[in-house]
Formats: sequence, C-alpha cells, structure tokens
Amino acid sequence: MGADTAALHVAVHALASSLQPQVVAAVFFASAACTVALAVLLASLRLRPPWWCACAVCEAYVTASWAGEFDNLCDWYAHLLRRAPGRTVHVHVLGNVLTANPATVDHMLRGRFDNYPKGAPFSAILADFLGRGIFNVDGDSWLFQRKLAAAELASPALRCFAAGVVASELRCRLIPLLHSASSGGGGERLLDLQDVFRRFAFDCICRISFGLDPGCLELSLPMSAFADAFDTASMLSARRATAPMHVFWKLKRLLNVGEERELRDAIRLVDTLAAEVIRQRRKLGTAASGDDLLSRFMGSINDDKYLRDIVVSFMLAGRDTVASGLTAFFLLLSDHPDVATAIQDEVSRVAGGRDGHPAAATSEELKDMHYVHAALYECMRLFPPVQFDSKFAAGDDTLPDGTFVARGTRVTYHAYAMGRMESVWGPDCAEFRPERWLRDGRFVPESPYRYPVFQGGVRVCVGKELAIMEMKSVIVSVVQSFDIEAVGRSSHRPKFAPGLTATFAGGVPVRVRRRARASALRPPS
Repeated sequence: MGADTAALHVAVHALASSLQPQVVAAVFFASAACTVALAVLLASLRLRPPWWCACAVCEAYVTASWAGEFDNLCDWYAHLLRRAPGRTVHVHVLGNVLTANPATVDHMLRGRFDNYPKGAPFSAILADFLGRGIFNVDGDSWLFQRKLAAAELASPALRCFAAGVVASELRCRLIPLLHSASSGGGGERLLDLQDVFRRFAFDCICRISFGLDPGCLELSLPMSAFADAFDTASMLSARRATAPMHVFWKLKRLLNVGEERELRDAIRLVDTLAAEVIRQRRKLGTAASGDDLLSRFMGSINDDKYLRDIVVSFMLAGRDTVASGLTAFFLLLSDHPDVATAIQDEVSRVAGGRDGHPAAATSEELKDMHYVHAALYECMRLFPPVQFDSKFAAGDDTLPDGTFVARGTRVTYHAYAMGRMESVWGPDCAEFRPERWLRDGRFVPESPYRYPVFQGGVRVCVGKELAIMEMKSVIVSVVQSFDIEAVGRSSHRPKFAPGLTATFAGGVPVRVRRRARASALRPPS
C-alpha cells in the first residue's frame, strides 16, 4: 500500500510539473487578453461612446482635436459660440448647453431663476472640496449664508476695517516686496506675480473674513504647502466636470486611485488649515467676536464641518478671484503702457502726493478714479476671474434663442466667451480699451447680463464692492511706484491651467522696475 501511495504522489507531481508551463502560459494569455480587451473598450468609449452623436462639436471634444488649433478649451468654446447663430452651442457628450447670449443670461439669472439652481450634479462635483459652502448650495442654506454675509459686508464698520487691512498689507508687505525685487532694491530679480498676488489676497481675506493674520496660525506645515493643496483641490475638482461620464471619477474616488487619491490628500490638508482657522478664532474668545464674518457664522452655527465649508468658500472667493483679476490686469498693463500712463495721471490728479511722494488713496479718492475703474472692468471683460458658471435646469425650458433645454441639462453662460463677442462688444471686442466704459470721463456700468463677471439677479456677488476696493487699491499703489514688465512669454495669448478660477499656467514671471521719483507710500489715513 505504501509503495502504491508513493507512486501515486510521484505521478501527480510529474503531471503537475508537466502542466505548470501550460498553466503559466494560460494565465499570461488570459491577462494579456483582458488588457487588450480593456484597451479596446476604453478606445471605443473615447472614440464612440454610447451617447455618441454625429456632430462635429462632440467629436472634437471627445478626441481633443480642438487642441490642435486652440491653446485653451475656453478659446475653442468662444470660437464655437461666435459662429453659432443664437450664440448657443450644445455639447451633447457633456449634456451641456453653453451660451454667450445676454438675453439667455438674463433668462437664467433673473427671468427663470427658480428653474436654474446650481443643482445636485454640480454640487456632487464640488462636494468634497466646498461641501455646503455658499457656492455649492441652493435653497435655504444658500439664502442663510448669503443674508449673513451680505449684512456684514454692507456694514460701514466692516468696509472701513477692510480698507485698513488692505492699506496695511500694501504698506507693510506688498510694496516692500516689490521694492526689494526692483533694480533699485539690491539687484534685479524676477517675481512670479501670480504667486505674489495670491499670497497678498490670502493674507487680506484671512484678516478681513476671519480676524486672523496667517502668520499667527499654528500650522504643522508651511503656508505654501496649504496654498499648493488648495490649488490642487481646485484644479482636480474642476477636472471632474470635464468627464463625459461622472461614473469614471466616482469609481476612482471609491477605489482611491489616480487623481481622486491626489484630490483626497489635498483636501485633507485644506481641512487641516480650515480647522486651525476655526480653532484660533475660538481661542480669541468672545472679546473679539463680531468683528469678522466667521465670528458671525460661529454665533449661529455649532457644526464645525459646516463652518469648515464656509471658511473654504471664503478663501476661494477672497484669494483666487482677486489674485486672478490683479494678475491679468498687470499682464495687460505690461502690453499697454499708454493705459499705465493714463492711470498714473488720474492718480496724481485725484490723490496727489505728500511732499512729492506717491500717496495711498483713501476710499473716497478711489471712488473718484473713474479711469482706474474702467481699466479694471475692461481687464475682467477679457479675463474674467471665473470664466463660466453653470446651472442645471430643474424643469424643461426653452431659451430666448429657441434652444430647448430638457430637465437635468447643464446650462452654462460663458463670461470669457462673451467678452470676445462682436455681437456684444462691437468689432474692437478683442482690444483692451478702458475708454469703452467712460461717458464724459465718468465710469458707466453695463448690464450684468451683458457683463456677468459678478453674476446678476439675486445671485449677484455679495463681495463685489470689497473685491473692487481691494483691486483698485493695489493698482493705484503699484502703478504709482513701479513699472512691471512680463517676461519670458512666447505668445501674448496666455495658457490657462485647469481650476475653478482663471489661473495662468506656469505662473507670470515679471521684472519690476522702480519708477523715477517713486518712494514710500504715506501711511493710510
């Protein structure tokens, strides 16, 4: 019996040994076949997805063939919208109707406002980053945050406090930095102007909205790490919206792989920063409460997660949009020295100086600088900080140009494209010409539905006046003292990085030169 058993074991081992190469080969073949099948499936999804339509727009989007002619997706969209009879285009693969028609913008933001909320699909895309913050909610939650923020921002005390913060940041941080970078400040060096303005805007929003100087935050990592995490979270959240099928990014999030893993790591860092802001604000106690937006919300909200979402939304609004607007402004000014000269003349006429020194303009003086205001608006016409805004139709609708919109369709008005429409701004729409905003030397605004940079209707930006004050203050102070020259550009057409706000890819390197007779700013009055 023992001999038979041993013989059987030997036979089985021999059989297994003889089959091992075949088994390995079979497994290898099966793996290769699965890989090829997956590649074919992905290729077929890319070239002929199940929702495929035969139109040229969808094919160009899915195959990315538009990139052969245009540097940016927004420029391709502007090209399509210029050619469309009703200034409206349907990108079927995205379920997205895009428009650059002022009548349609009016319809969305005022006439049929109730039918065009942010919507659940949009909220899902940004939920991990913005949560229940004001930019990602509808209904009672949006109304509550808006009323509280609007009441505070309209307060004369808050406006005076904000003006003081901006003046202090200019005098103590931004202007000395530019002096040190100028040729008269110990050797000429290049600055990334976009990075400089992001840091400046971040300091301002923290002090105005949270009552905190970022320098006082007890953080485990340098502030630059959190800024990078914020940028990454913004960029990757925006990329979700470009996916033809949301199931792709949702699956990657479930598996915690690829960009979704990177997004989760970035948001974790953002959460750490927001938690520290809230903790420090509470540490100040009731003695300092009521002086800023966050303390107002903390008086009404006990949910730290909700407060975190509000903090992140304020950071996005106060840092990214202001920094984007200022970066674009000085990039344009570098190409239009005549506009810089006109601004210098107006500042000298309105604000004057003290003992020949450049002066920091007061709030009233800023209001009287109509050319500066016009130049800023003209900049944001061409380079809006938020290039587009989307809503989702709550019910079937027909747009003013006759386009039918089915329930659940994403409808996007494209502010970037609207600024480049001859039908809206005339044959010189591509030119940077501040005079188009002036009548007898005074600034005259346009309809918010023709110029939706700050949205319009009941969703008009509550921080509009604060943002304009901050940007005008920077423009006036910097243009008096410095000439800023953009360098290293291969083209005057900028390339944008993906994100929720307009960001210039690769930064904006500049050379700073001190103007003749420019010196230190006088202290703010």
